[in-house]
Formats: sequence, structure tokens, C-alpha cells
Amino acid sequence: MTGERTDPPRQLPLDLGHGTGYSRDELVVSGANAQAAALVDRWPDWPAPVVVLAGPPGSGKTHLAQIWQAHAHAVAIAPDSIGEHIGGLGASPALIDDIDKLPIDEQGLFHLINTVRGAGSTLLLTARRFPSAWRVALPDLISRLKAAATIEIHEPDDLLLAGVITKLFADRQVEVEPHVVQYLVRRIERSLATAM
Repeated sequence: MTGERTDPPRQLPLDLGHGTGYSRDELVVSGANAQAAALVDRWPDWPAPVVVLAGPPGSGKTHLAQIWQAHAHAVAIAPDSIGEHIGGLGASPALIDDIDKLPIDEQGLFHLINTVRGAGSTLLLTARRFPSAWRVALPDLISRLKAAATIEIHEPDDLLLAGVITKLFADRQVEVEPHVVQYLVRRIERSLATAM
């Protein structure tokens, strides 16, 4: 032997993680979100130019919003920078996810709604609460929000949770018995985020 030191071979880690997919094919629909899914699928034939999807955290609002954004080629606007996007929006549809997470830019939202309506376009807002609970003070914005179509997404039901859990196992090529899925559904928090 020559006295050379050799390091033992290293095992290379493989990233086998599964990213979150927001495609329409990956959406599991049940009674909890059927009305919202139908509305997203029906675009541009909406009942109003401004639509609010309201529901608890982890109910699938962002998934539905991402499906609509891809389908409508909508411009995503951060809730804290609404005013910066109004001038360049044109006739493009717009999306604001989690509008009520931060204090609402009332002037910016008012002007955005007017821009969207004036261009004959559409605006999708997602929120945890209905617009009447947003504590908006600007009277003109209050009237615009009252004219918006509001769709509620309910807490995930057993069917939705079972479908999501089954799909997540299948995405990872893992076969799972139905009784295992039911065991999980009965014991986890009623949230899609928990199921994932």
C-alpha cells in the first residue's frame, strides 16, 4: 500500500420530494368546494366582474385561484402592492390571493375594481372572511364589494379529505388501503394543508 488515504464512498441523496401542484387535474371536488370549482370552470361567464372566494385557511382557495389564473392568464397582484399594478393591467384579468391577510389598501382596491369593470375584465379575490367583515371604511369601495359575487368554500368534508389523501399517496406511487385513508380522515384536523 502506498499510504494514500481514501475516503469511503459517499451516498448521494436523492430528492424524491413531491411539490404542490395547482392544476385542474389535481383538484379534488366535493360538496365543500363544488360551487367554487364550478364558478372557476365557468369563467368568463361569471355573474359579476368581481368574484370573492371566501373560506377558512387550508380550504383550497389558493388552489382554485391558481387554476383560474392559469386558465384566464390573469395577473397576480400582491395585496400590499395593488396600486402599482393598476396602470399596466389593461384588459387583463387580475387575481389577489389572501386579500384580507394584511390591512386592505382601500384606495388601491377601489381603483382596481373600477379599472377591471371599465375594461370589461374580471377580478378574483380570495379571503378568509366575507367582504362585509373586512372593516372597509371607504363608502364607494363598500358598494363595489356589495356588488361582487361571493362564493363560500366550506371546511373540507370527509369525501374531500379522503380524495386528497388518496391522491397524495397515488402521486408517490404508494398503494393505500381505504381503511387507512378513513383512519387518517377521522383523526386529522379539517384542513387540506394538514392532509398534505
